[in-house]
Amino acid sequence: MKAKIYFSIMLLSVLSLGACKKSFLDKPINGALQPQFLETVAGANELLVGAYAALDGQQGGDAAIGGGGSWEASPDNWIYGGVAGGDASKGSIAGDQQPIEPIMKYNPDASNGFFDSKWRADYEGISRTNNTIKVTLKVPAITNAVKTNILAQAKFLRAHYYFDLKKMFNNVPYMDETTTDINQPNTTDIWPKIEADFKYAYDNLPVTQENVGRANKWAAGAYLAKTYLYEHKYTDAKAVFDAVISQGETASGLKYALNTKFNDNFRTATNNSAESVFAVQAAANSDPNGPSNANDGDMLNFPYGNSSPFSCCGFYQPSIELANHYRTNPTTGLPYLDDYNTHALKTDMGVAAGDDYTPDAGTVDPRLDWTVGRRGIPYLDWGLHPGTDWVRDQQYGGPYSPIKNVYGQAEQSTNGDNTSWAPGSGINVNLIRFADVLLMAAEVEAQLNNFTAALNYVNMVRNRAANTAGWVHTYKDDNNPTKGFTTTAAANYKVSPYPAGTFTSQATALKAIYFERKIELAMEGHRFFDLVRWGIADTELNAYIAYQSTQTNDVKGGKFIKGKNEYFPIPLSEIDLSVKGGAPVLKQNPGYH
Repeated sequence: MKAKIYFSIMLLSVLSLGACKKSFLDKPINGALQPQFLETVAGANELLVGAYAALDGQQGGDAAIGGGGSWEASPDNWIYGGVAGGDASKGSIAGDQQPIEPIMKYNPDASNGFFDSKWRADYEGISRTNNTIKVTLKVPAITNAVKTNILAQAKFLRAHYYFDLKKMFNNVPYMDETTTDINQPNTTDIWPKIEADFKYAYDNLPVTQENVGRANKWAAGAYLAKTYLYEHKYTDAKAVFDAVISQGETASGLKYALNTKFNDNFRTATNNSAESVFAVQAAANSDPNGPSNANDGDMLNFPYGNSSPFSCCGFYQPSIELANHYRTNPTTGLPYLDDYNTHALKTDMGVAAGDDYTPDAGTVDPRLDWTVGRRGIPYLDWGLHPGTDWVRDQQYGGPYSPIKNVYGQAEQSTNGDNTSWAPGSGINVNLIRFADVLLMAAEVEAQLNNFTAALNYVNMVRNRAANTAGWVHTYKDDNNPTKGFTTTAAANYKVSPYPAGTFTSQATALKAIYFERKIELAMEGHRFFDLVRWGIADTELNAYIAYQSTQTNDVKGGKFIKGKNEYFPIPLSEIDLSVKGGAPVLKQNPGYH
């Protein structure tokens, strides 16, 4: 499917040129395709592939089309969901990619260009889906099955882009294939529109598709149930989650299941596994003469320092507070739900490169070392993480490095993308994976007081983490890590399921579920949006700032303001562009100017 993206973008550009043709011209523009050439099954499919291509966010952040870097609109929302959610520091050094700093401290303003990049990326995707729908409805001699499949995929994608906008900005304008005036107000709740598109996709998409990266019935079902969850429609969400969990399959026909090994969710060799519900497809070095199809949204997020094997850039460093969540009780193997920071992990803060250092010897959840790169522990097959030599400024961003988006040493020539100035990778971006589905379903069951069902879903995730085959192991030879791994655990791992009867109330169940989402989905861009929809963002994030500020300098002076910081400001440039009749159509979110 990726191979067709460049052609699709060309078609979209041509269609736009045709729409701008002056009425006095009686001849077509040289080299332009007229709409009737797009109004074929092939043309509609190419436009649909172009709508998928916008998932990578580069249409909003690509400097080539007037935006900033691809990271500004990265589909994994590492800035807006991860850094703003306390999973990570911005990283690097103070002042580098400075617009992220006020986002990290919850004092951004509407002129911050990163918000406009994100806004434009999602609306580019929406424009492409609307174009696809309009053209598909005009295609003659198209079978009903083919037409419905294209329309359902386009509506799925449109709902995804609007969902992204809704959780980011809340108040956003809605435009569909019938809209003729793009200056639409942003004062109407769009959840019903999102819900309707996902419902259409769920009812009409086939189970399997010709390309693994396309949306199918069960991806639509998972997203529909997620929409119900955000709307607090728990009974509706449960019905769909039940079906997705019991019957769901990937677009290639794999029954949904947790991967045996946690880390298989973040490796190119296991892209599109049975756990992948819907993912942004990435391909490294796919076309040296065309646009990159790699995961470039995370190109800044590699260890960087004196001895780093990566060319850039040291961003998205897991926070010390996040790492502390992985401490477990040595007797029970359960997490410390309330006082994890009093059981803080040992770090190498202030320990110079080359000085003796022994990693923390206490019990930890094994997911820690697939999420947080820490000194003295194998970092994929690159060798033992050396600490400060892979960190640009420990005092600013802390001692840790990200892992989930990083390719291995043995695969660097094939799955490390070399077509850009900073590392890209062939690792897919999981927008929804099956562990996420199970934990959302657990949340729904807890809200409906079905505590046994909620416990069972959480324990499915924890039991996978307890599989010793999926732990980080020591190297056979520390001096040559490419020789492989032993069967000896690299740290003192201990994780256990919750005992039967642990969830005795909504409060106890939800506390454990919220914590499990934190450690299972860390560094995947969910945290900020979870905290907002749970209504606890102010208490959780201000507590995060208070603790993290005792460890690093990055968030000092930050403060989350309830009633304001749950959503980001509507980009000022978009408000200015919406002026109609002397006044802007778009209204700013509360608390911003």
